[in-house]
Amino acid sequence: MTQLSSSEKELLAAHEQERPARELGGRLRLGVWIIGGLLSVYSLAVVFWPVEALQHRMFFLAVTLPLVFVCYRSGYGRRRPADAEAPPDGRGEWPTVTDWVLVALSLAVTVYPLLDMDGFRDRGSGSALTDLDIIMGIGLTLLLLEAVRRTVGWSLVIICGLFLVYAYFGGYLPISWPIGHRGFDLEQIVSQLYTGTEGFFGVPMQVAASYIILFTIYGAVLDYSGASKFFIDLSFAAFRKSRAAPGRTVTTAGFLLGTVSGSGVATTVSLGSVAWPVLRRAGYPKEPAGGILAASGIGAILSPPTLGAAAFIIAEYLRVSYLEVLLYATIPTLLYYLGIFLAIEIDSRRFGTQAVQVDAPKASKLLLRFGYHFSSLILIIVLMALDRSAFQSVVIATFIAFALSFLDPEHRMTPKRTGQALAKGTLEVLPVTAVCAAAGIIVGVITQSGLGLNLSAIIVDVAAGSLVLTTLMSAIAVLLLGLAVPVTASFIIAAVIIGPALVTLGVAPAETYMFIFYYAVLSEVSPPTALSAVAAAAITGGNTHKTMMMTWRYTLPAFLVPFAFVLTPNGSALLFQGPITTILIMFLVSCLAVAALAMATGGATGWTERILAALAAVLLLFLQTPFIVAGLAVLAAAAAVHLIRRRRTPA
Repeated sequence: MTQLSSSEKELLAAHEQERPARELGGRLRLGVWIIGGLLSVYSLAVVFWPVEALQHRMFFLAVTLPLVFVCYRSGYGRRRPADAEAPPDGRGEWPTVTDWVLVALSLAVTVYPLLDMDGFRDRGSGSALTDLDIIMGIGLTLLLLEAVRRTVGWSLVIICGLFLVYAYFGGYLPISWPIGHRGFDLEQIVSQLYTGTEGFFGVPMQVAASYIILFTIYGAVLDYSGASKFFIDLSFAAFRKSRAAPGRTVTTAGFLLGTVSGSGVATTVSLGSVAWPVLRRAGYPKEPAGGILAASGIGAILSPPTLGAAAFIIAEYLRVSYLEVLLYATIPTLLYYLGIFLAIEIDSRRFGTQAVQVDAPKASKLLLRFGYHFSSLILIIVLMALDRSAFQSVVIATFIAFALSFLDPEHRMTPKRTGQALAKGTLEVLPVTAVCAAAGIIVGVITQSGLGLNLSAIIVDVAAGSLVLTTLMSAIAVLLLGLAVPVTASFIIAAVIIGPALVTLGVAPAETYMFIFYYAVLSEVSPPTALSAVAAAAITGGNTHKTMMMTWRYTLPAFLVPFAFVLTPNGSALLFQGPITTILIMFLVSCLAVAALAMATGGATGWTERILAALAAVLLLFLQTPFIVAGLAVLAAAAAVHLIRRRRTPA
């Protein structure tokens, strides 16, 4: 992400759920940077000199959890005077006494298992925990809930609390109830969550301590080496002449910035600070401009090679290489941006936008001078294709990006900039780590009680065994869940509860997890919360609700395409599975479906052709020959009606 001004940081803090709330200063900031930098170095080293999995996750949490209480205010989300916690010398904000107590406690409960790993593990596997083990486990649970409250708010805390209550009191439910279980005492719950890899230190924590930290370090090195600036400049240089060029430029820049930032809101704010003046000069009204910014920003979570944190969890759940997950995401990502480009083309005619002259070098000159920034991105894919692990691939790419930075005197990675990039890599993973560790509460309780299978059976029964109804209910459930909790948490919860329902009805695990992933991401552009749209509206000064609806219109194909994953036999082709000819044909048909959707949602056509276009899109997305033929016929009828209407309407 590009470096932001103070006002942009305030805007980001107001609308981004996962951002540091304190501006540390003086020796404290230096100390945090040193700790963060050392953790980044450790994370890079572990790739080549592995540490036992459980020990690695515990150590990672032992460093990151105390940092949360240093970097985040206890009253996160409530506005305070800028100097509320500043020391007299004005060197930045300082934690309170309570924060330091929580730092000490978090160190105690996370370091405690490391002092006697073998004994701790043996007591956990034998369900013979000591009183001190139980106290430490309860302490870590409470501290994680507080860390989550500070970083992402109350919603996930409440959900985790409900699961804990269910684990303890679920044994009192009638045994005939589908969600009833035999009941667990405090020792059994603590043993499940604290001593093994089914709770706090499970798959989500493994993802945070391996994939996510490595990719945030890589993104930070790319950012500090000038890649973000290059991507934005290249986008502005690529589209210069047409009236749709400003909108295309913003969308392309959002895609390129997505390789550096895995946050939709952060990309929206970073992009909006540069792009909104250009969109305004081109003639875009505030709400459509905000919709373009938000839709382009949320694409950061969908854009290879980084994607979002949930994509790394998919790789772990499916036990496949991360390269396979990138292949799964390739066609849906192309369809997502195709939908935005087509909508922009329609809107440029509807709003009468015009080309804007931007003071930027020619694209050819930029590519010749700074095109090396693409090399590390390409290298990640190449190395994984050569059977290198994702961990080794991203570390090697990080070193390459570091070395290439010396080709640009302005952004060369000096010792100071290197330290800042390493520290940033750790600091940006803090909220994700808190969410992943707390999500272990949900996963652990579901595994221990068998709740996931019971709830999935209930979902299937309510839908009367219908795959269509189950899929529709699942989409709504994931969207609603995403309104309350971050993308990573909503994916994890839905994967363990809703995922088994789809698998029971015959949907393959890959299609199931990708369906849930896309709807978890799209919850960020769904009213009434839609954080990216809210941030975009704050930048443009437009109406928030109208901006949300425009964002929804630009991202509509992404809401419908995932249904093809699970409802049609050929849907797996959109995840790059199957014969290459089938993949290409289904991709082209899906492109036509996206074009039909753009026609249906565009305001430049009449209602008759819009209804026909919407019907054509639905038929085409069934991806079967009879439906494709019918969809093409209906789409041709819509185009014919539109041409007739244009001829009859005076210019």
